[in-house]
Amino acid sequence: MTKGEGPSQKPSWQMTCPISIKDYPKITLAHGAGGSLTGQLIEKMFLPMFDNPALALQHDGAVLGFGNKRLALTTDSYVVQPLFFPGGNIGSLAVYGTVNDLAMCGARPLYLSAGFILEEGLAMETLWQVIQAMKEAAFQANVQLVTGDTKVVEHGKGDGIFINTSGVGILEHELLIAPQSVRSGDVILLSGDIGRHGMAIMAVREGLTFESAIESDLAPLAEVVLKLLDARVKIHCLRDLTRGGLANALNEIAKTAGLGIHIREESVPVRQDVRAACEILGLDPFYVANEGRFIAFVRPDHAQRALQVMKSYGHNAGQSEPQDLGARVIGVVNAGSSGIVTLQNKIGTRRILDRIAGEQLPRIC
Repeated sequence: MTKGEGPSQKPSWQMTCPISIKDYPKITLAHGAGGSLTGQLIEKMFLPMFDNPALALQHDGAVLGFGNKRLALTTDSYVVQPLFFPGGNIGSLAVYGTVNDLAMCGARPLYLSAGFILEEGLAMETLWQVIQAMKEAAFQANVQLVTGDTKVVEHGKGDGIFINTSGVGILEHELLIAPQSVRSGDVILLSGDIGRHGMAIMAVREGLTFESAIESDLAPLAEVVLKLLDARVKIHCLRDLTRGGLANALNEIAKTAGLGIHIREESVPVRQDVRAACEILGLDPFYVANEGRFIAFVRPDHAQRALQVMKSYGHNAGQSEPQDLGARVIGVVNAGSSGIVTLQNKIGTRRILDRIAGEQLPRIC
């Protein structure tokens, strides 16, 4: 780093790129997968450049003081292909995905913005269906879309529709719900079966057919989180299981908290059709994205209360899940093995459940 000299000169900065150009001279799809390459971009480029206390929490959104209140702010972009899939479309995904990020901060979602990048030649009927889905999703999530923007790019430059959404919510409690609040002994709860959103997308792409179509688990999560808070559950951390699935979410929290996590494989529910699709495609359901599932880290003496609340709430568009696919305790936090997630299988063997490095499923959100 060099600094310009002379009283009339402004400082000039020259910095070496923190990511090895030799290893990755260009962005790859894997950099957007939510795994270790995504983490490398965030930890080596974005965090050092924009370092501040709110960003340092590395959560699903920023929690900001505003007078005597606390607000949550989040943003996300959606590039899913195909635009329509069993259980939803890019419009409902954009609303619920942003609402869920606010919920993971422990906030009551209030307002959204939406930015549309439309490709020249897009059918007007397609756009209308997406907008209608967004309106219905906003109604279901009890939020208002209050501002937005529209841009159009040349044919072949936009892949139909890209949507960026930002969301604002309010925190109505005193808890700090973030990875840094996780403590040794915390109990980890999972809200339902995993892998369904990613497999709904891939089944359409690959032309896989089952007795019934695999539907995305896409759903808003704020209501159940607010019920947990109303029940005075001492929540230390929440995380929705989007890119990289359950495995990556656990690894991110373990690394940020500096603690170990141990889970039991037999406690993690996977639908049979999802498991079959994963086997056909050579995928691990622990790394497949969800859009209506989350994990909660709670104080041990509050675990049963939290489980009762989560079981009383249906996470699939208001429908109750079968008993074997509902919420359950899947593991615990321990002080040993800092930053490492271990998985115990049915016969008692343990292995490290590492963060995925490459790209399993591109363009699923």
